[in-house]
Amino acid sequence: MHHDVIVLGAGLAGLAAARDLAAAGTDVLVLEARDRVGGRVEQARLPDGRTVQLGGEVVGRAHTAYLQLAGELGLKLVPSYVAEPGRLTRATPEGRSAGDPPHWFGPGDAAVHARLGAEFTALAATVDPDDPWSHPEAAALDRLSVGDWLRSQHATPPVVRLWDIGQLALAGGSYERISLLAALRKSAAVAGSGGSDYDYDDWEGLRLAEGSATLAEVMGRELGPRIRLGSPVAALDVRPGRCTVRVATGETLTADAVVSALPVGPLRSVSVTGVGEARLASLHRQRHATAAKFAAAYDRPFWRAKGLSGLSESEGVLGSTWPQSEGVLSALVPPERYGVLLGTPPHLRTAELLSEVATLYGDEAHRPLACYLRLWGTDPWTQGYVTQWPPGEVMAVGPLHGTHEPPFYVCGSDQWVAGYMEGAVRTGRAAAEEALRRG
Repeated sequence: MHHDVIVLGAGLAGLAAARDLAAAGTDVLVLEARDRVGGRVEQARLPDGRTVQLGGEVVGRAHTAYLQLAGELGLKLVPSYVAEPGRLTRATPEGRSAGDPPHWFGPGDAAVHARLGAEFTALAATVDPDDPWSHPEAAALDRLSVGDWLRSQHATPPVVRLWDIGQLALAGGSYERISLLAALRKSAAVAGSGGSDYDYDDWEGLRLAEGSATLAEVMGRELGPRIRLGSPVAALDVRPGRCTVRVATGETLTADAVVSALPVGPLRSVSVTGVGEARLASLHRQRHATAAKFAAAYDRPFWRAKGLSGLSESEGVLGSTWPQSEGVLSALVPPERYGVLLGTPPHLRTAELLSEVATLYGDEAHRPLACYLRLWGTDPWTQGYVTQWPPGEVMAVGPLHGTHEPPFYVCGSDQWVAGYMEGAVRTGRAAAEEALRRG
């Protein structure tokens, strides 16, 4: 069967692209490998009606494309964990502390930390997030890790440790293995970072009241029969006027154009012909941070009684926790610790993760109503969490990052500055706009 456009993947990017294409009168078909829409956004419901987020969860005031789409769909945004009262908890092998400064800081470390935050913000202002390759020192900035840069600016070891524990809390990989140019580019994409490398209000201050997966579910209902679930793509041949898509069952479909909203990991498993060698090389070069998400639901937010917010940064297997809603804690396992999690016998994983939560907040952590673990790093249809940029990678992927080669279009969080739900929506709608412009 022939269609105007075939969209590969029914995550937020593919759904956003398909929705705009359908609204313009385009005959669009969405092929999704899973038995559900949403990709890396997923949620479960507790017997008491609360929703538990298992994938992408929060956005911020700077995520304008996501906020606009949520408004179009009539979905309400509310403050996220950033508005929670109480102190942040930090846990390391030698101790635990609540609030600032962290327990490993000594005299003068706080001043060094503040100075480096201001210097990082000033340097980020010199980078064009849409064209970091044009920076006069692009190659040199890309070769440096953020950790290397911190030491070059006379950061003390305790300050380097604070920056790294914060980065690992985001499950994007250690700052010892993240390109400085990539980190500057991400910061530059969101103006007004408040003198730090990551402003939580801009990036994570909001959430959908009904849960992040609701955005995908509403778009999925709108598109209805235009979506085919259980249809992983095996091969794609791109030709002007006739693109051929072969699904894993052997069925062949054709279209005038194709929009790939597949994460870059699964896309490498698809046999692609007819797309330029440089464009494919750039796509195949991109990589994901291998991370997992853990969620535990309790009858009440017991950590508040201790003056704690539920937000933490840790050097255990868990990199962070935060309260996603009343009595529900989220947690991330960063790439450097994912292997430890996978090496743990499956029947012991939940108990061991709860023990880490108990170290942060007390013995009540051992008595959840329900727990959920999503191994996004080894899920076959994601093969990762957010986009990861090791030193040298921005230059290696190059300025073809996120660009199209009509009639082949790309979108997804991987194709934005950083892997977030904003990137999925932003690039999905942009791909649809470009496809429509080209007819």
